[in-house]
Amino acid sequence: MPGYHPGVIDTHCHLTFPDYAGRIDEVLREAREAGVLGCITISTSSEDCEDALRVADEHEHVWCTSGVHPLYADRPLDWARIRAVGEHPKCVAWGELGLDNHYPEPAHDLQRAVLAEQLAHLEQWKDDGLDHPIVIHCREAFDDLIPILRQTAFDPHRFVFHCFTGTPDDARKVLDFGAMISFTGVVTYRNAKEVAEAARLVPLDRVLCETDAPFLAPEPHRGKRPCVPAWSRHTAEFLAGLHGLPFEDFERHLDNNTERFFGIRVGQGADA
Repeated sequence: MPGYHPGVIDTHCHLTFPDYAGRIDEVLREAREAGVLGCITISTSSEDCEDALRVADEHEHVWCTSGVHPLYADRPLDWARIRAVGEHPKCVAWGELGLDNHYPEPAHDLQRAVLAEQLAHLEQWKDDGLDHPIVIHCREAFDDLIPILRQTAFDPHRFVFHCFTGTPDDARKVLDFGAMISFTGVVTYRNAKEVAEAARLVPLDRVLCETDAPFLAPEPHRGKRPCVPAWSRHTAEFLAGLHGLPFEDFERHLDNNTERFFGIRVGQGADA
């Protein structure tokens, strides 16, 4: 593609977290220097979604989502605020939403209740013409969550299971369902061989790349906090190796998937 300048997009990070207070410009500059052209800052609550939109609105190559994370299910809910953020052009997805069975709190019954309420709102807003893709948080909950999602009015291809840390069998469940799968730095860890094996199973048109920053720094930065969007480049390079592709070829697949799923332009033409 003449004039095409490829670059990774960190499709899932949390720039509203205190780790980046007062230094978002610096973090984004470091990302650009590493070939990471932009990022999507993900919401966790009714309040956080407005902060995420503010960050996205202030930076050209940052987008946001709007939704309630399952581990924030015990926070105050304001669906009107979540919808208002979702109506902004810089908001490109709902979420992250889903279930988390790893932690005992918030109670799983509460998580399920908030999830059901959230999905009901999203279905109504879809009928109103507000139709975003959905970022899914699923930790140790594939058998619980996928049947719930099957009952919604959404095309399975409109879901992405972010921060995949499951087994190859879990990956097959998600792929059979029809969703996208996104990988963090966990896939680069030597003790996460099953995650790497799962990544090899994901077709090139169904894979995305992220950091989940400030968490889960990839090798060679494992253990450092905060993780930063620039480091999504390491995860993308590792995934390219798993698929046996040159980095630039694999990066084009990531760009195409990101553009198709989120509706944002990744590659910038020479005259853009």
